[in-house]
Amino acid sequence: MSTIKSGGKSAGKSGGKSTGVAVGVAGKSGGARDMRVKVKKAGKLKHSSQLWLERQLNDPYVKRAREMGYRSRAAFKIEEMDDRFKFLKTGQKLIDLGCAPGGWCQIAAGRVGLEKGKGRIVGIDLLPVDPIPGVDLIEMDFMAEDAPALLTQRLGGRADGVMSDMAANTTGHKKTDHLKIIALAEAALEFANDILMPGGFFLAKLFQGGESAELLAQLKRDFTTVRNLKPAASRSDSSELYVLATGFRRKAEGAEGDEAAAPSER
Repeated sequence: MSTIKSGGKSAGKSGGKSTGVAVGVAGKSGGARDMRVKVKKAGKLKHSSQLWLERQLNDPYVKRAREMGYRSRAAFKIEEMDDRFKFLKTGQKLIDLGCAPGGWCQIAAGRVGLEKGKGRIVGIDLLPVDPIPGVDLIEMDFMAEDAPALLTQRLGGRADGVMSDMAANTTGHKKTDHLKIIALAEAALEFANDILMPGGFFLAKLFQGGESAELLAQLKRDFTTVRNLKPAASRSDSSELYVLATGFRRKAEGAEGDEAAAPSER
């Protein structure tokens, strides 16, 4: 059974507990003072953890997320993508796979109108997620056999959109890690095909690589428009990208083959 974690990595490493490190400003570099925050190792902090913490402390999106009350920098990714392509609409019913720590749910909740009693969002993650007003949160592995049925039940019908920021725990082997995230995206798409309304959307995290070609081909068969997106909030040194598929073509009940019913207008 796959282990799932959200792209909002800061929840697991920066919340609540002391890191046991001292933070300082780097010394002079090339005649000018280097204002990057440096972490002075304390205790048994691994070098990789030290580097990760330094990157978090110097990340402008992490800083902005704290200032704006967002759960993670990932909130800016979905915010930017929706500002451009307008796939989140008032009154929608959505499912967020791999939702911890809740950044995507926060943005989606505001845009579908949960605070006004409109729409519905159900989120699922292996990690616990602090409550988000109006959002139904499930602490469970999406890959568990009974998870899709539970999500469908809690949503109370078909979805207007399925979002997935799921990422498998990394092994350090680039090809293996890429295959694992493709497998998660394929599982999310299979679920989306079962629950989406005609005209619905699918948004999922991928990583650049040839192994995603088959998944993209399937998306092009099942949706009217498929886009590869690289939000500005995604780190420039990361191969992370997102695929946004809109205009779901639900197969007619009992239809065989690839023939699909035309999407309804929303």
